[in-house]
Amino acid sequence: MDFNGKVVIVTGAAQGMGASHAKAFIDHGATVVLTDVNATEGQATADKLGDHAHFMAHDVTSEADWHQVIDQTVSQFGHLDVLVNNAGITYSKSLFDVSTDDYLKIFKINQLSVFLGTKFAAAAMKAQHHGSIVNVSSINGLVGGAVGYTDTKFAVRGFSKAAALELAHYGIRVNSVHPGVIDTPMIHQGDTDEAVKQFAKMIPLQRVAQPEEISKAVLFLASDDSSYATGAEFVFDGGLTAQ
Repeated sequence: MDFNGKVVIVTGAAQGMGASHAKAFIDHGATVVLTDVNATEGQATADKLGDHAHFMAHDVTSEADWHQVIDQTVSQFGHLDVLVNNAGITYSKSLFDVSTDDYLKIFKINQLSVFLGTKFAAAAMKAQHHGSIVNVSSINGLVGGAVGYTDTKFAVRGFSKAAALELAHYGIRVNSVHPGVIDTPMIHQGDTDEAVKQFAKMIPLQRVAQPEEISKAVLFLASDDSSYATGAEFVFDGGLTAQ
């Protein structure tokens, strides 16, 4: 998978899977724009990744921010080849404890951001008649889980299919990735380590995944090696949803 000369945007790239995706693209020759609302950590991650990493502060729920990120990327690097809509959050709350503000926050970050990113990235890609958009959903875009998180991840899956059909005419592919339990800061909120260990025993492969394992899938979908894949969902969950 050769990304020399390719320009990639990865959202939510300050840490976790986003940082892993950015590193993987750079390791394969790409120029990567890392975006995140956490400017301090995002810039530190970009600095660690070297000269081919460029950080932009970015609220993925803001239409104005999306305009700025896309316009600045194209202005600085000449084109845009890949967008990875990775930014996302989750809550560990019951239906009765999720407030309207909670719900709107998770909707905006997990779902609205994917719509905005796909819309504006595709506008930049369609003139060149090629591009790949990879939307990070979850196994909770396939099976039930927490209220709010599940809803938005199902929506990412459906939106990816709808966008793929519309954008195929422009040579732009759109696919969704559905990770299972990944060893990132998201699963280490509070005293959760023992619970994660116990849950891992329920996974057929008997372990959680490392972020780099998902990054390999993202690279494949972003590359020409997957040139006939669009509108599809790719599941990486250690066999969890096969049970």
